[in-house]
Amino acid sequence: MGVRTWIAEWPVYRQLAGADSSGRGAAVKSRLTDERRPRVATADKVVKSVCPYCAVGCGQRVFVQDGQVTQIEGDPDSPVSRGRLCPKGSASLQLTTSAAREQKVLYRRAHGTDWESLDLDTAMDMIADRVIAARRAGWQWERNGQRTRRTLGFASLGGATLDNEENYLIKKLFTALGAIQIENQARI
Repeated sequence: MGVRTWIAEWPVYRQLAGADSSGRGAAVKSRLTDERRPRVATADKVVKSVCPYCAVGCGQRVFVQDGQVTQIEGDPDSPVSRGRLCPKGSASLQLTTSAAREQKVLYRRAHGTDWESLDLDTAMDMIADRVIAARRAGWQWERNGQRTRRTLGFASLGGATLDNEENYLIKKLFTALGAIQIENQARI
């Protein structure tokens, strides 16, 4: 490679000698940069979603290739975020693709030191049994002569990532179970 060829490949020379004097176009691209393609170019489909991290509800575009999520970006059509994501939202791809993500239910018995794997049906049955037992043990038909029909055996603390509809359903569920201690993280 001669000196002239090397200089002609140099971005500053291309910027000064070519039509792109501002250095915002072809002058600043190298051969390798020109060959690169965006990660989203090979996606089979794009699914609109909402960021799961907080209650703001920023819009996301989820790019899927061969049934696997390959990229998550802000949705420019979202009236909430207009295509922008905070650092947590920008890193939400890791929620689906991280090797550190647990894919099974882990359970540690009382006074135990080791975790054991459970299938989802067993874990859900255990939760249901414990809710029923706590409701039964803490149930109050009345207090100080007043009819209460409530339980103090459990409470609900919702997360800030829940939307209004999810909070409504959780409130209905726990009210139907007789719980009176129902709160949301967003209000604390």
